[in-house]
Amino acid sequence: MNIVNTIKDALALLKTVLSELSYKQKLLNLLILAFAVSVGAGLLLYLLDANIHSFLDGIWSAWVTMTHVGFGDVVPTSFLGRILSAALILFGLVLFSLFTALLSANLIGKNIDALGHDVTHMDSEESKILKELARLHARLDALEKQNK
Repeated sequence: MNIVNTIKDALALLKTVLSELSYKQKLLNLLILAFAVSVGAGLLLYLLDANIHSFLDGIWSAWVTMTHVGFGDVVPTSFLGRILSAALILFGLVLFSLFTALLSANLIGKNIDALGHDVTHMDSEESKILKELARLHARLDALEKQNK
């Protein structure tokens, strides 16, 4: 297959996926939160740690810590700087978990829609089955009482 056609197909698929994503606003909010936390934590790192020599180094250290890249070029050495970095590590875990959850929920929702399944319809079917099981259980109890 021609490499140009492969690239065109890949770009078309990417365009389709991006246009169908219903979580764009939530994803944007998550990215804004990540940026705000990295700027705020970068400022705190700059103020608290002597090894962080500029505000931009603080933002870099915060971002690298949150994304779990850990280049090691700018590292906090003070106790408070390391505590803040540990909090950023945990925040990064939460950040990526939320991102994964948003993406997964959207893709699963798209698959259910593609299959033509209505979630409320599935709930009503489940309710019918549970009612029938309860009715059968009551009949079985009545039969057991008759045999005793």
